[in-house]
Amino acid sequence: MEEQNTQTIGETGLAEELGSFIQYQQASLGQRFLNYVIDNLLMRFGLSYVTGTLAGAFLAAVLPDYAQKIIYDRTSFDLLFIGYVIAIFNYIIYYTFCEKVFKGYTLGKLITGTKAIREDGLELNFKDAILRSLARLVPFEPFSAFSYRPWHDRWTKTMVVKAR
Repeated sequence: MEEQNTQTIGETGLAEELGSFIQYQQASLGQRFLNYVIDNLLMRFGLSYVTGTLAGAFLAAVLPDYAQKIIYDRTSFDLLFIGYVIAIFNYIIYYTFCEKVFKGYTLGKLITGTKAIREDGLELNFKDAILRSLARLVPFEPFSAFSYRPWHDRWTKTMVVKAR
């Protein structure tokens, strides 16, 4: 019987065993709001400028007639649609890339001293990061932040905690 317990602890790993004993302090509503503002400013003014310029250059090179139509036809919804697709692309790429590669941090989380982790205390894997990003696209999801935990945390079994 004693050998089974030793094997179980060895197989699950020390990090998982310690994770059950470590207490995390949830990020405050103010910290989460500041994360949202900082990350969205970066995406809208930094990342969107870069990806929008690249998309425009690509369209001008590959489909020059279509690019001119979009620019000069003010009644077309094509420009709005392309902008919306770029915004969704930026949202998914920014949050997924940052939360996976930078171990739960985005620029906003880094500034506020918070980070995203799984409920079991482990670092986010790629699946966790992309599911959090996709869950943020659900309409009215930002309003869920006024509750105890936003939907993108609840649905993906993750949380944002104070890192320092």
